[in-house]
Amino acid sequence: MAVWQEYIDVRKDGVPSTKDLLYEYGYCGYIVAEAKKEGKEALLPEAKRYVARFREHVEAQKGKLPAGHYEMYMSAVYVYELRLHESMRPVKAMSLAKEATRLAPDDPLVLSYYGTSLFYAPKPFGSKEEALTWFEKAAERFEAPRWEYCWTREATQMYIQQCHEKLKKH
Repeated sequence: MAVWQEYIDVRKDGVPSTKDLLYEYGYCGYIVAEAKKEGKEALLPEAKRYVARFREHVEAQKGKLPAGHYEMYMSAVYVYELRLHESMRPVKAMSLAKEATRLAPDDPLVLSYYGTSLFYAPKPFGSKEEALTWFEKAAERFEAPRWEYCWTREATQMYIQQCHEKLKKH
C-alpha cells in the first residue's frame, strides 16, 4: 500500500481523475482499517487526513464523475468517517450505495462497491447472501477487456470466495 500512498501523494494538480479517486478510495479503506487495529492508533490522524482529502476530491468532482460514482464515493466517505468516529451516517452511506446502483446498473465498480457495503454492514442493513449476488453481477461485467488490470476486479473475486466460505459455515 505504500506504492498507492505514494501514487496519490505525488499528484500535485489537485484535480483527481476517476482513476485517482479509485486509488484514494482503496487507500483510505486500507489506512482506516490499519488505524483501527490495536496498537496502531497512532495512524488515526493520518487516516483522518486522507479521508478528509478524499472527501474534498470527491466533492470537487460532483457532476463530472461517471454515473453513480459520486454516490459510491460519498458512501465510502461516510463509512470511513463512521469507522473513525468523525460522523454517524450509516443509513446515508447505504442509501447512497444503493442509489449508485440505480444510476449505474451495469458499472462493475458500482456493483462491487454495493456488494462490499452489504458484506460489511451489520444486519439488518447487510447480508453475505445479498452481497454475493452483487459481487457476481460485478464479476460478469469485469470480464470486459477494459477491466483486465483493475484492482477492484481482483477484489471482487476475493469477496465472492469469502461469501461462499461464510455461507458454507451457516
